[in-house]
Amino acid sequence: MAFGITELQTAAPGLIGGITTTLEIVVIAVVGGMVIGTLLALARLSPFKVLSWPAALYVNFFRSVPLLLVLIWFYFAVPMMYNWATGRYLTINVAFASCAVAFMVFEAAYFSEVVRAGIQSISKGQVNAAKALGMTYSQTMRLVILPQAFRKMLPLLLQQSIILFQDTTLVFAIGLVDFFRASYVRGDLMGMLTPYILFAGAVYFVVSAVATLGVRRLQKKLRV
Repeated sequence: MAFGITELQTAAPGLIGGITTTLEIVVIAVVGGMVIGTLLALARLSPFKVLSWPAALYVNFFRSVPLLLVLIWFYFAVPMMYNWATGRYLTINVAFASCAVAFMVFEAAYFSEVVRAGIQSISKGQVNAAKALGMTYSQTMRLVILPQAFRKMLPLLLQQSIILFQDTTLVFAIGLVDFFRASYVRGDLMGMLTPYILFAGAVYFVVSAVATLGVRRLQKKLRV
């Protein structure tokens, strides 16, 4: 069978399953990474060294090690930690759980730097004005600083999410069937490895290009 529409229709269930896994990892990593990253950013900006130092150590550590190494480490560490904590063995998809946790904690380091820069870009005058109105630190951050900071840094956060989408192909190393691996396995099985790898590359290119175009339009809109 030649590579074409008919072959792709036959392979569609496996490819759709792969892209679903890819998108699930991206969503978990972006949402979890932003939450953890925001907490890390606030900790790094804290005047209390007991908060800022561990946060700085976390960020510098994960920004200094390869993502592939983190993936492999969590692949072995997550089941072990779960066994230590509960005395039981994981019955879920270990590869998926390891990838989700690894991407989330890894991306949190990068998101935290974006959030920290966004917070620092807000004028101190607004902080002083909030204090003058009797707002607490928590209220100032939640109601005044963070909403403006997130609006400013939204394009950067989305750009980092696009990079994350491309990096998900690294899950190939621990056997998780994402879109790239699903394409690779199907191509290898059918003796059409090269066409399937080119097809997967084209899909990643199109998705990333469309998302990048959307980010640029958003940047222009936010400048107005």
